[in-house]
Amino acid sequence: MSDSTTTLPTVVIGAGPVGLAAAAHLIEQGIEPLVLEAGPSAASAVREWSHVRLFSTWSEVVDPAAEKLLAPTGWTHPDGATYPTGGDWAEQYLQPLADILGDKVRFDATVTGVSRAGRDRVVDSDRDQQPFTVHLTTADGVEERILARAVIDASGTWATPNPLGGDGLPALGERAAANRISYRVPDVKDPAVRERYAGRRTAVVGTGASAFTALACLADLAKEAPGTHAVWILRRGVGASTFGGGDADQLPARGALGLRAKAAVDAGHATAVTGFRTTAVEQDGDRLVLVGEDDRRLEPVDEVIGLTGFRPDLSFVSELRLALDERLQAPVELAPLIDPNVHSCGTVYPHGVKELAHPEQDVYLVGMKSYGRAPTFLAMTGYEQVRSVAAALAGDHEAAARVELTLPETGVCGGAGLFDEPDTAQAGDGGGCCATPAALQIGAAPATGGC
Repeated sequence: MSDSTTTLPTVVIGAGPVGLAAAAHLIEQGIEPLVLEAGPSAASAVREWSHVRLFSTWSEVVDPAAEKLLAPTGWTHPDGATYPTGGDWAEQYLQPLADILGDKVRFDATVTGVSRAGRDRVVDSDRDQQPFTVHLTTADGVEERILARAVIDASGTWATPNPLGGDGLPALGERAAANRISYRVPDVKDPAVRERYAGRRTAVVGTGASAFTALACLADLAKEAPGTHAVWILRRGVGASTFGGGDADQLPARGALGLRAKAAVDAGHATAVTGFRTTAVEQDGDRLVLVGEDDRRLEPVDEVIGLTGFRPDLSFVSELRLALDERLQAPVELAPLIDPNVHSCGTVYPHGVKELAHPEQDVYLVGMKSYGRAPTFLAMTGYEQVRSVAAALAGDHEAAARVELTLPETGVCGGAGLFDEPDTAQAGDGGGCCATPAALQIGAAPATGGC
């Protein structure tokens, strides 16, 4: 890379927890960051699940470099032994961090494409000597182009939830029924949301922590609104591990969430349908009927909540030479370490720039985006990723290779937690699930509490 290119900023895509941490680590390394956020404020995705409480305590979701930036301002670290909600995380930590970064963060700036200046993905000539060109669109529809020395994509996966279809594609009729299908954990304390589900029959599709949260929320609602019932759709059967790690989970709040979901089923507030892979969503008057690949037709429901995970949006980085695993859409060196068929959160080996590298030099997918379709991401993992990447960009390869992180084991990772659960309001063992629900995140993965 030429000397003129190294004077350009490093563009960070996304002002969420990992994107803002990346900016803090870049500053610590003497590198100028420019964070581009599609939303109107910091942590826009996190704010969409502000009612959800994280699995992790405050001591586990504040990045060390970010805390160093905040400390001189008089910022006070929240009680490290308590669990923040998504709203707490955004308002008490992420927004103040963005405020400190000032004009190094641009809001309402949607990245639409990234490439090498004057080089599409086919051209080899002097490729690594060219700066990156980042195209964006503002809230007013104005198009801009920014040159960058490096690109760190921390845009996450929150905006691209998986569809209901068991084959990874939208089920037939899924788009037509979009007004009756949600891909988010409901905030039943919101009057409008409460009205949508109270006294109604709702299908909850998914087996992760977000599905657990939805089941527990609807079970709480059923105690107050007769007729409220959840139909829990699982692609597999119900076994010993269906409800996560329970009391053995090193993240106690995460284990408690699985137990809450089990209690909802045991109490009759939810009915499990196993071995069901959705192929179609049919209209039955004002209700919906889910059809499985085995031609089973379930009883009509009023609403559907699809919580089957997330996937990365790779459209705006398609001109870059990325080495991605064919299954997970994660960097090829990272994929074997995070394969959900093998690993839970705690068995993911700590990793850094080596596992995140691509044939395209100086471009990195980090945070939830780096995990592709794997739901095993932890917030602390993302913070360690960007520490390593920033060190590598600064030329400190020894520091970049020095990855030290101990992660909690067992249980289902990713997903959303409940709100204000008194029995799990204090910290236990373990460390930092992401707070971006469902694969959370957003993201993302949150803890317990009455909805």
